[in-house]
Amino acid sequence: MARRITLINVTFTEPASTPLALLLLGQGSDSASERGVDCPGELPPASDPTLVARASAARAALGDRAFVLGHHYQRDEVIQFADVTGDSFTLARNAAARPQADYIVFCGVHFMAESADILTGPEQAVILPDLAAGCSMADMATHQQVVEAWDVLTDAGIADVTVPITYMNSSAAIKGFTGEHGGAVCTSSNAERAMRWAFEQGEKVLFLPDQHLGRNTAVLQLGIGLDDCVVFDPHRRDGGLTRQQLHDAKVLLWRGHCSVHGRFSVENVADVRRRVPGVNILVHPECRHEVVLAADYVGSTDYIIKTLDAAPAGSSWAVGTELNLVRRLANMHPDKQVTFLEKTVCYCSTMNRIDLPHLVHSLESLARGEVVNRIVVEGRVADNARLALDRMLALP
Repeated sequence: MARRITLINVTFTEPASTPLALLLLGQGSDSASERGVDCPGELPPASDPTLVARASAARAALGDRAFVLGHHYQRDEVIQFADVTGDSFTLARNAAARPQADYIVFCGVHFMAESADILTGPEQAVILPDLAAGCSMADMATHQQVVEAWDVLTDAGIADVTVPITYMNSSAAIKGFTGEHGGAVCTSSNAERAMRWAFEQGEKVLFLPDQHLGRNTAVLQLGIGLDDCVVFDPHRRDGGLTRQQLHDAKVLLWRGHCSVHGRFSVENVADVRRRVPGVNILVHPECRHEVVLAADYVGSTDYIIKTLDAAPAGSSWAVGTELNLVRRLANMHPDKQVTFLEKTVCYCSTMNRIDLPHLVHSLESLARGEVVNRIVVEGRVADNARLALDRMLALP
């Protein structure tokens, strides 16, 4: 049966025992997900009361040979075992800074573990506790689709003046394509700098795969007009654009989005303003343009955390980002009213596939000397992706 839970003045209903609920618990597999596979071997049941003790024992047995990374959107039950928490690029950089660790256990999603593998040594093994922990946004831009899109730009005569910029939330193959074609990676923190750099290299930007971050950056930070941004739809002939539109546009936005941040609406903003007098609306730039315009503060995950850290006691905040992080921030700031921007559950379902059973399985396997769920990026792809990452690191 469904359970009703009251959290930070917001009541929502957990889903009953449906296939979706099972995926949220990290059980089963989805053939349509990024990898769609289960862990090999027998997972301990989620009801096992010794899971925390087993994870602690395996972690202690591994010692410095293992380095555990936990993304901000992970469950608290997983975060408690992380050596470092952060956003995707912060964690990848932390992994690169630990060459003495034999195992990098990345509690995040597939593209994050790929970036860690690219930035760490060949003798180090990057482990993703559940290989089915993909990213819907990353899945919205496949390598073949981007190659075909580049052919469209080439036929239109604009590929040589177009610089690709890919968000960190993309596969290694897309990062590799970007590096091979003179582009760079960006994060939500440095998207403005990356886009300015791109315009210094060429006349147009192809922004992958999140249209909302690309649009918000171009319009609100670079002052580019909305009419100068067009959406390239890989599922339509020529991206659904005429040759004239391709020539006139300054920013070509890939038709992709975050399944979490894309849920927030201006109606959510209006509703919370009615319910909470004096509330501050704080959202991530992956939100839709109209939501960003309606908010009071906009910034990356790191910006969101720092803004609440610095907020005065007694202030009220409605935060538009992943629910695990919002709940954690509310618990960290009991002197402030922190609420979720939307009334319904908004977990990142693929991130939530990493749970205690998967973490225990990975840690205990490594403690026995058995490497499971290793993420390996092929050599040429890794080399080109590193080019794109290095260009980002070289940004002023």
